[in-house]
Amino acid sequence: MTSTADRPSSAATWTTSVRDDTGPIVLAGLRTSWAPLAKQTIIAALIVGAAVGSTFSPWLDVTDAPVMWSGVAIALAGLVFAAVAARWSWAMRVELLVPAVDFFAVGFLRYGTGDAASVFTAIVVLPVVWVAANPGRRHVVWPVLGTTGTLLLSYAISPTEPRPSELVRLFIVVFVFGATAAVTNELARQAGLQLAAVQRRRRVAEGEIDRAALVQQSLLPTTTAGLPEELRAVGVCIPARTVGGDFYDWFPTPGGAAFTLGDVMGKGVGAGMIAAAVRSLVRSSVDEDDPAVAVRRAATGLATGTSDLTSGQFTTCFHVRVDRDGHARWVDAGHGLTVLRSADGTVRALRSGHLPIGVGTAWTAEDTFLESGDVIVTVSDGVLDLFGGDLDSLERFEAWVAERDHPQQLVDGIAELAHAGDHPDDVTVLCVGYRP
Repeated sequence: MTSTADRPSSAATWTTSVRDDTGPIVLAGLRTSWAPLAKQTIIAALIVGAAVGSTFSPWLDVTDAPVMWSGVAIALAGLVFAAVAARWSWAMRVELLVPAVDFFAVGFLRYGTGDAASVFTAIVVLPVVWVAANPGRRHVVWPVLGTTGTLLLSYAISPTEPRPSELVRLFIVVFVFGATAAVTNELARQAGLQLAAVQRRRRVAEGEIDRAALVQQSLLPTTTAGLPEELRAVGVCIPARTVGGDFYDWFPTPGGAAFTLGDVMGKGVGAGMIAAAVRSLVRSSVDEDDPAVAVRRAATGLATGTSDLTSGQFTTCFHVRVDRDGHARWVDAGHGLTVLRSADGTVRALRSGHLPIGVGTAWTAEDTFLESGDVIVTVSDGVLDLFGGDLDSLERFEAWVAERDHPQQLVDGIAELAHAGDHPDDVTVLCVGYRP
């Protein structure tokens, strides 16, 4: 969010939209069209490996090589179709044709490697699971029919009269694979319901966070209407997350205007709530001449007891009251990241030894007299990360400020640096120019 009194800011602004959709979440980067190809690759590899192993192994029988290799050809045809489905989405509509073909492939492989004595019948469990994992009870019936077709295919190839014991064995095998399909289908259904519930809760949480961001955004000043014409204010706040712990504010006072920049420890919704509370408490002291009163009032308002959840958090804050004649009274509550850039380009720090809100108990104001062209620049510690984040980053920042004499130029420059790459912390800057 940016605000300016001079001209529209060219910096990217903080904008937020509320997400009300509670439907399924599409996982970015997940190509579900490749799933059939991956599944079919495993099945085809097993069938090809079974055929090759049976051909060259003395411990495996090959009773009908042409039929066995026909099963391999069918499996490879299914692999080609799966590859087509991965490339063209229209083929995904008939994805289940691939495991349907696999039932025949396994049936031919079974017949060619010993029929009832084949050790490769168990491969049929893979297309069973593939089909049964799809939603709908009908996907339990198709695996049962497919398994039945696989086992009865040998009777179609070589019609014989099945023995009663063989029929019983086939019935048990079909029943077992049918039970496997039913269990798989139910587990997939339960997993789908749980995933949908999680996705719905996530969407609701995202919507609440977005609304919190909109509220926080609305608390930032968007116009300098009401400020004295001698003062020019520009600010920008770029949170590291949707909701940030930084804030800046300004408002008119009886003798001029007040300006605040605060940095709450931490990020996210919790820090944003504390930032909103500090802002409101500081604003409640609009009629006080002493800026230290505003900081003390904020500290008192947040101190609700030693057992409260906010007792472990603190807020650094810089608050300044500037009169029309350039008299500035300021208080630094553990912030230490404010400089005064004079019109001649010199930069000096405006800091004190006071502790942050939530840690300290007493603050006193200090006086500074602004000359024409002077600019007060206060930033959050996230800005220092843009200048290296090391012990020398503050010096580099001050040198950078010395090269820019206009508040808008300073704010736009910080915003450009923040948007040029990732910033792990909230980035906030407030500039106050004095031009009588």
